[in-house]
Amino acid sequence: MLFRDRRQAGRELAEELRKLQDGGDLPDPVVLALPRGGVPVAREVAHALHAPLDVLVVRKIGAPHHEEYGVGALAGDGEPLYDGAALDRLGLGPDDLAPVAERERTELRRREQRYRQGRPAPEVRGRTVIVVDDGLATGSTARAALRALRRRAPARTVLAVPVGAPEAARALRSEADLVVCPHRPDTFMAVGQWYDDFEQLTDDDVLDALHAGRTVGRG
Repeated sequence: MLFRDRRQAGRELAEELRKLQDGGDLPDPVVLALPRGGVPVAREVAHALHAPLDVLVVRKIGAPHHEEYGVGALAGDGEPLYDGAALDRLGLGPDDLAPVAERERTELRRREQRYRQGRPAPEVRGRTVIVVDDGLATGSTARAALRALRRRAPARTVLAVPVGAPEAARALRSEADLVVCPHRPDTFMAVGQWYDDFEQLTDDDVLDALHAGRTVGRG
């Protein structure tokens, strides 16, 4: 275990990002959390950087009968992004996963409506966008989020997670301008193993954190 809970992890991650901000490397930042787990982490980051906080909803596409094993992800209105190697190992193709992808897209839209509550997506063009999650396992959701974000023309993208698998963190350097991942344990099975408290969050937890983050980090 590295962290007591997501908020502690967020404070430690915020310290790393604050150093970059003090050095001039994070101008005009906006913090986008990957819900649900990334939101309490991102709240601490947004508070430390005095940056606005919002969400970037991404949904993992799990293998049939093994939903926790991510083989792809969805973000925004883009096409599903699949892990070709994972599909090959399972003997699957995109057509096999079409029903799963459609179900996840429906949930993605539901969450966007619930979390945004009529607000437009934040304007990120020309800004430094910091994408925050509670950890990085395969990297499929982060990759989908970063590619969707690129289409919105930010000046710079930063992926920030407290802990992650070393291979995934290295692979995502080609997707983000900067990857900040302070802890990269050699033996990495799942994000939850690095937290003492890794309870599942609710939509109301997300809304409470977003409200608090927006109150502190207006700008």
